Amino acid sequence: MAAFLQWRRFVFFDKETVKESSENGTNFKLPMGISACDSGRGQIVLGDMDGQIWFLSRSLQLSSFQAYKLRVTHLYQLKQHNILVSVGQDEPGINPLVKVWNLDKRDSGSPLCTRIFPAIPGNKPTEVSCLSVNENLNFMAIGFTDGSVVLTKGDITRDRHSKTLSLHEGSCPITGLAFRQAGKVTHLFVATLEKVQCYTLSVKEYPHLELDTHGCGLRCSAITDPSQDSQFIVAGDECVYLYQPDERGPCFAFDGHKLLTHWHRGYLLLLTHSNKSPSKSDYGSRQTSPTEKHILTIYDLDNKFIAYNAVFDDVIDVVAEWGSFYMLFKKNLFVMAINLAKSQHLDNDGLSEIFRQYGDHLYNKGDHDGAIQQYIRTIGKLEPSYVIRKFLDAQRIHNLTAYLQALHRQSLANADHTTLLLNCYTKLKDSSKLEEFIKSNESEVSFDVEIAIKVLRQAGYHSHAVFLADKHMHHEWYLKIQLEDLKNYQEGLRYIGRLPFYQAESNMKRYGKTLMHHVPENATILLKNLCTNYQPSKNSTERDSEDRHLEKKANPEEFIPVFANNPRELRAFLEHMIEVDPFSPEGKKKILQEAALSLLRSDNTVFDKALVLCQMHNFKEGVLYLYEKGKLYQQIMHYHMQNEEYGKVVEACKRHGDSEVCLWEQALGYFARKEENCKAYISEVLTHIDEHNLMPPLLDYLINKLERESQQIEEDERKIRQYREETAHLRAEIQELKTCAKIFQKTKCSMCNSPLELPSVHFLCSHSFHQHCLESFAESEAECPTCTPENRKVMDMLRAQDQKRDLHEHFHRQLKCSNDGFSVIADYFGRGVFNKLTLITDPPGGKSGAGNLEAEFNRELLINTKRNL
Repeated sequence: MAAFLQWRRFVFFDKETVKESSENGTNFKLPMGISACDSGRGQIVLGDMDGQIWFLSRSLQLSSFQAYKLRVTHLYQLKQHNILVSVGQDEPGINPLVKVWNLDKRDSGSPLCTRIFPAIPGNKPTEVSCLSVNENLNFMAIGFTDGSVVLTKGDITRDRHSKTLSLHEGSCPITGLAFRQAGKVTHLFVATLEKVQCYTLSVKEYPHLELDTHGCGLRCSAITDPSQDSQFIVAGDECVYLYQPDERGPCFAFDGHKLLTHWHRGYLLLLTHSNKSPSKSDYGSRQTSPTEKHILTIYDLDNKFIAYNAVFDDVIDVVAEWGSFYMLFKKNLFVMAINLAKSQHLDNDGLSEIFRQYGDHLYNKGDHDGAIQQYIRTIGKLEPSYVIRKFLDAQRIHNLTAYLQALHRQSLANADHTTLLLNCYTKLKDSSKLEEFIKSNESEVSFDVEIAIKVLRQAGYHSHAVFLADKHMHHEWYLKIQLEDLKNYQEGLRYIGRLPFYQAESNMKRYGKTLMHHVPENATILLKNLCTNYQPSKNSTERDSEDRHLEKKANPEEFIPVFANNPRELRAFLEHMIEVDPFSPEGKKKILQEAALSLLRSDNTVFDKALVLCQMHNFKEGVLYLYEKGKLYQQIMHYHMQNEEYGKVVEACKRHGDSEVCLWEQALGYFARKEENCKAYISEVLTHIDEHNLMPPLLDYLINKLERESQQIEEDERKIRQYREETAHLRAEIQELKTCAKIFQKTKCSMCNSPLELPSVHFLCSHSFHQHCLESFAESEAECPTCTPENRKVMDMLRAQDQKRDLHEHFHRQLKCSNDGFSVIADYFGRGVFNKLTLITDPPGGKSGAGNLEAEFNRELLINTKRNL
């Protein structure tokens, strides 16, 4: 063992900071986030945490391409071939991918990727710890943290001419791999935390030899030059060992915890720090505290002297190229970098990249507010989805809102960004910010108005959606919200009256029936205007104001269906059209009808012939006139029944019911048979019958019975609506409890009403208790003592309903299947099932409860039994 303290020290290396090639002489800076390094073929290769691979030439020119979607973890640059092998990730999780790049060939400007395969030992997802490739391109070895080594044999650049096998398995992480080629014999050195082994790959079955029972940390092994017999160097915390394929060679006592080992042109380079590693759980991690220094020492092992020794801060890696060692440092001096970039007039792309890296740094530290401010400065250069994905969590919604606002202020937001921002506002229930956003000038904020209207309408912010639709003249959306959501028919009609002719016409065709049902008089006025010489009321477009001298009118026949069930308004509309244009089709028809009625009123009319002619030509006014003239009152009412004119049926009863009392009975039977909801008409008919005593006693009794049942139905429907509203409210509460965080803000105990003190217990029903109060009064720690009595009542009711249902079904099933129904009933009487039968004698109008329901149930059973017997 050589005595390290006896070695002489020389300074055979000069230390200097690499400068930019420009005349200003500023220090050269590498891209941030470097995660892997290697060198060879006249260049330094770097991989970063964004999945890019960088190439640094001797003239300090940087170029890069996107190799992975997420990150690069390992690089190996061959020295005799322009081939680069990388390991990285394209998706989250433990999914390492190996990619082989031919740097002499290009694919869309990037190096050609000749092979891709997953780096997984067997079916176990495991992290890659180290990588090595034989210069003959016939072997590649990949080491894993679970102690596995996977060997690829054949042409490693192609899938077709190679195969992959598991060479080594163990429980200790692989920390070093190196190939040794001597003639046709190929060896592979394998180092772990606890062992050093050598495999002979040129012999079948790959025999191996254990060279030592102690290993090294990650990146603390190397292979010497062929001039040094290609020995395998393993640097432990106390010694550095050299190995031949079949034995251990010299040993050097170099003390200190080793972080990195390199060999270059006869020199051994060691990076250490004074504190020894406390454990091997991190298999040689190079994480150090901010106050610790890294010691770089370069040894000449042949001549036994130290060629260089110096202290550095935060060394990432050391690479050797162009006859020099290059050290890469890790410093998060982003503010200094930004100021320097501005002073050097760096372009916006360069500044944006620094802002992005600074934002990533703050985000990883948990400073989300600071990170979003840096990401905002990247707008216009960085893809927004990169930032949005980071802040989609509900707890980061404030940061996401700030970024989306800035995106809209710079007019760089698309429809998806507008949708997301409005959803953020609605989730935060921030109406002030929402109003500020939608009421801003177009010069301040640019967004997709139609998308904003849709989102606001869906979220229930109808007033905001209406404001946008009105401001930006989205007429269809304005009317859709006013008429379908807000039910503001008067405002919708007023808005249509302000529109240009063609838009007013189309919207009246679309919403005319609805408007005629709710605001018939004003809707009729607008239709009169539309079908004569339409002029918008105000705020019409410039083109419409220019064309005011042109006469515009709609076809009245197209609006006749709008007046369905509104005969009075239809008559007024037709009279207006006749007055304005007597020669219109409506006018001519009206004139002929009036002439026909005048003829029928004359004394010379033959009644039978006139009635037949009116019926043949479907002349409604003539038919009804002749029916009334001939006192055919039942025919008048039947005519209205056939045309389903409910109001006129009742009107005919009122006009002619004194002459023929049976009209009221016929009307009641007609409305009772209709499937539609005719409660109002039935009620009116029953009221008249009852007031004038037009029914015999039995029918009068049935009417009273029906009225009571109708009242009961109304009460039941009211309860149904109430229960549905309560059910919807409970479902909303359940959904909120499942999806949203519950904030407990109670300050007093719900049991003793004293201020809450720790320890305390909170329930999702918003009741809070001292722990000692809960333990003293609660029957179960899992139930709220305040809510337990009411909850038990509900559960008891549900169980009772289940039992009643089962008993009812079981009794009927037995009764139908039994030959002796009386015995079945007697058996149920004997078990006391019908004990409450006397409750059927309760006075009418009493409270309906379980007794009444059971009495009705028993009476039904007896009736059914009597029928069966």
